[in-house]
Amino acid sequence: MRKTHLSVILPLLLAACGHEAPPAQNSADASFEAKLQQQLLDATPGTVINIPAGHYHLQRGLSLRTDGVTIRGAGKDQTVLSFKGQLVGPEGLLVNANDFTIENLALEDTKGDALKINQGKNITIRGVRVEWTGGPKTTNGAYGLYPVKTQNVLIEDSVVIGASDAGIYVGQSNNIVVRRNHAEYNVAGIEIENSVNADVYENTTTNNSGGILVFNMPNLSQAGHSTRVFKNKSYANNTDNFAAKGAAVASVPRGSGVVVNSNDKVEIFDNDIADNQTVNVIISSYYSTNYFNKKGVAPDYNPYPKGIFIYDNRFKGGGDSPDGIKLKALKTAVYGLTGKLPDILWDGYVDEKTLVNGLPPAGDRFCVQNGDVGVINADGPHDYKNPSTDTKAYQCTLPKLPPVVLDPEPKA
Repeated sequence: MRKTHLSVILPLLLAACGHEAPPAQNSADASFEAKLQQQLLDATPGTVINIPAGHYHLQRGLSLRTDGVTIRGAGKDQTVLSFKGQLVGPEGLLVNANDFTIENLALEDTKGDALKINQGKNITIRGVRVEWTGGPKTTNGAYGLYPVKTQNVLIEDSVVIGASDAGIYVGQSNNIVVRRNHAEYNVAGIEIENSVNADVYENTTTNNSGGILVFNMPNLSQAGHSTRVFKNKSYANNTDNFAAKGAAVASVPRGSGVVVNSNDKVEIFDNDIADNQTVNVIISSYYSTNYFNKKGVAPDYNPYPKGIFIYDNRFKGGGDSPDGIKLKALKTAVYGLTGKLPDILWDGYVDEKTLVNGLPPAGDRFCVQNGDVGVINADGPHDYKNPSTDTKAYQCTLPKLPPVVLDPEPKA
């Protein structure tokens, strides 16, 4: 009987079933992977791991637990770590360390999150590209660049494409700067969640489902507040939402430029926000997310956005093809079949216990100083039955937030 090797049969079977066979790892890639993992294990504070230009196929996730390490490639398109066909580990690179820098390389096609940094201080991510090369799919990893429970974080000059949750996500963290990045074809381009003191500026978000998100979710380690979103370009974020069912971002309407949900003290100013088909800016409460977890909501959780200040932005287009039956019906009812929603939509939920003469306390108000830009109160509490376009309630100002200062300042 003629002997046929599994190495020949298996790729044929996978192809017949519609699955792409993982690329074989040659001896050079295997040697590189073993050496890199050993370098990470042997690293001591001050170690710089230089990865030369090349396209390397890795089968196992990488990890680092040593403080004060730098990982440096030759460029985000020159040094490529490909995890296509990853066999071991949920992340591409998992870091549990302080004083960590990663720069000038790419992580592609990780099985799960590409770069997760957990509970570190003084984190710098610079010139990193993360991409799922097969395009936007629910089976892609959830997060591209993912610092969580971190302090003093800088993410700059990076690119993320194809994350099934958020391309750039900073969660439960403090003192954050996210600048000059490009996020495309993710569910959320950039998301700041349950974080304190964040500056998000000079980024470009396009072709995501939602461009820039500032969220505050229940049952996490801290509540978020004090985020400035400015000098960004968030346009044409009209990709269908491909998040996994049950994920919080699955509620983000396709065609959202900037979304603030249940967060406090948020400034949105000096941005170019355009051609987002649902609406250019959404201000909403937890009650509009349709995200309810089995554990319920902690009693001290604040589900309402408070202290929101929108001013001096440049808006164009958008609002012409909202996502979802209710928003489509809202547009038609208020603006007609050929009309469009205004640039700013508020879901209308408010903490009625705090109202004084029908208005929130001065510091909790929702203020708009943006010329003749329209605002619609969608009347979410009454299922959109009595929407209002009266803008008098938003004609106010709030104290401006101070810039975020990273201390220590990251080294260039």
